[in-house]
Amino acid sequence: MKILLAVDGSEYTKKMLAYLTTHDELFSTNNSYTLLTVNPQLPPRARAAVGKDMVEAYHRDEAEKVLSPVTKFLLRHGIDAKTVAKVGHAGETISKTADSGKFDLVVMGSHGHGTLGNLVMGSVATQVLAHCKVPVLLVR
Repeated sequence: MKILLAVDGSEYTKKMLAYLTTHDELFSTNNSYTLLTVNPQLPPRARAAVGKDMVEAYHRDEAEKVLSPVTKFLLRHGIDAKTVAKVGHAGETISKTADSGKFDLVVMGSHGHGTLGNLVMGSVATQVLAHCKVPVLLVR
């Protein structure tokens, strides 16, 4: 199975990884894993003020902060996952990556704000569920 793990470095990512380790059908060296983290785009004025190279370095550093601990965790369990870092709107980017990459499953942690919280703040998980053609497993 080809699995996309959407990670953001939060406690919910840790809960998702803990869940995976207890489910052998999901957490196996027989599966192929890709870690995806999505950084929000910096405001246009900030990008213009600091320049393209600084913006790219910033996004690289932020992605590494998220991906490095998860990669190390997976390697300790014998899983060598690919890593992908993108910039954009998280929900949309995760959905597009899952669909275009022909993944069998997307696994992600959910903050679980509830209906009112989703209306006020929006939810990456809600957006992924609404737009992704690939099955999504949310861990809360």
